Amino acid sequence: MDDNILEMDSDNDDFDESRLGMIHEEVVYPEEFLPTYCGIKADESEKKTNLVEYNNQPDSLFFSDGVRSVDFILVYEDEDTKPFDKKFTCKRHKKRREYFESCLMQMGLELEATPSVHEDNLIYVKVHVPWEVQRTYAEVLHIKIPIEVNDHVNRTPVGNLFDWITKYFKPNEKLIKKEVDYYTAPYQRHHHDCFLKMDKEKVFTPSMKSRMANFIMCRAPYEIRGNVKKFGITKLLSGGVYKAAYAPHDCRFNVKSTVESCPNERYLLYKEWAHPKNFYKTQPLDLIRKYYGEKIGIYFAWLGFYTKMLAFASVVGLACFFYGYHIQENSTWSKEVCDPDIGGKIVMCPQCDLCNYWILNSTCDTSKTLTIFDHFGTLVFAVFMAVWVTVFLEFWKRYQSQLEFEWDTVEFLEQEEPSRPEYDAACVHDTINPVTGVQEKVPFTFCGRCFRISIGIGTVLFWIILILASIVAIIIYRLAVFFSLSIKLKNPGNFTTLEPLKEYVTPQMATSVTAGLINFVVIMILNTLYERVAIWITDFELPRTRTDYENSLTMKMFLFQFVNYYSSCFYIAFVKGKIVGHPGQPVYILEKYRNEECDPGGCLIELTTQLAIIMGGKAIWNNIQEVLLPWVKNVIFRYCTRVTHKKVEPPRWEQDFELQPFTKLGLFYEYLEMVIQFGFVTLFVASFPLAPFLALVNNIIEIRVDAWKMTTQFRRILPEKARDIGAWQPILQWIAILAVATNAMIIAFTSDIIPRLVYYWSFSVEEGYGNHSMSGFINSSLSYFNTGNFSEATVTDAVERPPNITICRYRDFRFPPGHPREYQYNMHYWHVIAAKMAFIIVVEHVAYLTKFILASVIPDVSHTTREHLKRERYLTQAIIHEVRLNLVSKRLKPVKDDLASHMARNDHSDDELELSEY
Repeated sequence: MDDNILEMDSDNDDFDESRLGMIHEEVVYPEEFLPTYCGIKADESEKKTNLVEYNNQPDSLFFSDGVRSVDFILVYEDEDTKPFDKKFTCKRHKKRREYFESCLMQMGLELEATPSVHEDNLIYVKVHVPWEVQRTYAEVLHIKIPIEVNDHVNRTPVGNLFDWITKYFKPNEKLIKKEVDYYTAPYQRHHHDCFLKMDKEKVFTPSMKSRMANFIMCRAPYEIRGNVKKFGITKLLSGGVYKAAYAPHDCRFNVKSTVESCPNERYLLYKEWAHPKNFYKTQPLDLIRKYYGEKIGIYFAWLGFYTKMLAFASVVGLACFFYGYHIQENSTWSKEVCDPDIGGKIVMCPQCDLCNYWILNSTCDTSKTLTIFDHFGTLVFAVFMAVWVTVFLEFWKRYQSQLEFEWDTVEFLEQEEPSRPEYDAACVHDTINPVTGVQEKVPFTFCGRCFRISIGIGTVLFWIILILASIVAIIIYRLAVFFSLSIKLKNPGNFTTLEPLKEYVTPQMATSVTAGLINFVVIMILNTLYERVAIWITDFELPRTRTDYENSLTMKMFLFQFVNYYSSCFYIAFVKGKIVGHPGQPVYILEKYRNEECDPGGCLIELTTQLAIIMGGKAIWNNIQEVLLPWVKNVIFRYCTRVTHKKVEPPRWEQDFELQPFTKLGLFYEYLEMVIQFGFVTLFVASFPLAPFLALVNNIIEIRVDAWKMTTQFRRILPEKARDIGAWQPILQWIAILAVATNAMIIAFTSDIIPRLVYYWSFSVEEGYGNHSMSGFINSSLSYFNTGNFSEATVTDAVERPPNITICRYRDFRFPPGHPREYQYNMHYWHVIAAKMAFIIVVEHVAYLTKFILASVIPDVSHTTREHLKRERYLTQAIIHEVRLNLVSKRLKPVKDDLASHMARNDHSDDELELSEY
């Protein structure tokens, strides 16, 4: 490639430029139309696109001759209809467009233009990929086609009770027939006879042909100025030369096509998959993959598998929740809090400098609510989830390997993926490839690469610091609001019967809810801003392949989202209420704001509230974005563009133009949404057992919403090849490992399970309750404080505290006033700390050992899939070997015939000689 190629555009499929000359060796191109790397001879003629009228056949996806299929659509605005003040720009656009289309035709594509029915200024260019071009690019793109029918018979008995029950949860097999399973191999032109004989119109599917067309258009030049060459459809779209470029849907989503040859795959997908009434049915993954490509198919396969696995976690989580709900009235510590003779007589110390004393039983309702989530069943559920997440990931890898074989992506390796056009366009520096030893071009030197990476890392760190700053601001908001609400929601009149003004509102709860809502709003705002920054950084780093680009963007986005979504939860779980000192010597933030304390029941209920707000708000917001926005945009577009006096039904490609384009990062955001949800389900599930159930309900809706959106509101998504879920797989595994530690620490440091166990097995007997009992736990968990020991900083004239209260209680394990070590940690505290640390170590080691054993026992590839892979490789090698032998035999046949003829003549001469001698 020339050093002075300055512009090149991106696409979903890229290939090695060194192969281009080989690919087009039989085609002749004008030199001025092609980049210098093509190395193809010149032709003086310049082809132009024919303009034909619409044939009033709205369901037809053929050229005007009714033979050539429409594989791709380009849309542009007729430059002659634009106003005079834009003539110069229009002239340049027209020149580039004609230049580009001429190149496409010279590269083998066939074009035909048709005016719009609804808009007089729009022209639709239909693109057809001829058979020979299909064969050429099928080899370039490593497209696999059948070589033989799969002869492995499914031994599962047919007609049993299980099949009879499950058939009602599957798509209608009469409409979506099961496809024949083939062994496949990458297509090669010179081995065409090796592959299964079939009609050439059926060898390559419409999605394959649209992928080929887009691949070519990504590399066709549109302008050359001296040594500067510009090419690629993406730049023409962003520059306004074309308004859209897309593959057409095969029919309307709710009406079958009138064309007999149309497979009506879009209609079938809507009827049996995208329609909301099918929420209980499994997904037709093979048809999804066939219509949208492997990348979309693997996403829905993963989402469906994840949703099925959530069903098991949801059952256990619901059981844990209902168990807690059942025991909330019978819980000993909850009864003690609500008991007028116990909690009603315990005066609690002020929780802020502007707060007053309060009575413990004022938190009775909060204590009962906490019991629903903070009980011994939560411990069992946390251990179960540690095992569940491992089983999920291991069985997904197993299922993924099966899809790789069935969808022919086993050999889709990274070395087969060519570089991105943007990367090739920036290659100006020479270097030696360490693998091949061949000199090649790279876009930047080692120092340049380090500089770009440093800029990217610095930008990401800046935004993470910005998130942390927002968290600090929310913490200060919590403190200020808590101080205010503590004054307004408490009755300062009778300090022996202090109750909230509202039955279910406490300062802690009100602060948690409002802070959670504000935090959610801040999260969504920062997400919107950072998305653009992350894309800009990744573009600046210039990754080589499309996979490298997506992986780099994935890591940047997830790192930011991880801090953005989870930082507030980590603060509540592991920071809040942990460093508060005691009433006589509290800890201050910025020497002004007193560090906030947890409710007497602990911070677990606040963590639960925060999770519910973020998970619920995120699900509602995402569904609004995914359902309402595309639908509203389409309605507005149709209203603004339709011409009322024209009653002619538009053709298929014009109907598709009225739909929304599916962006290249659309699927990325779908993955990101689900992975963030996976983090909520696993990282903090010990505090919110309902998280798997809420995720299950959301995902059941999400599958149908995504299906409905892609099938009805978006243009047909350009097919892409993918063998797995990419960088999301290691991210999920990393979350699974972290989840064990976070849940163990939540149970140890955020909930009261460990202090209760320590009290039950040790201190309950010492305090004179006879047998092991939870009676007296509340009194044991609260320390005494002499109100005369308040420091001057904690006493203010703004709040008048009653002088008759000499002793108040606070949540901690410290020696009482008058003790030689007053207000220092007592032996109970160190017992609890030792038990917490021991619990974390034991649980983590047991959980990680279990994860390791499960990962070792469950193979990533099943025995059946291994057999199929071996069988496919054997057949491929055997058939190719047989064809080569036949080819050699065919070439040696003339030599063999000549040799036989020569030997026959020699024998005849010898016979004549013998006769003459005789």
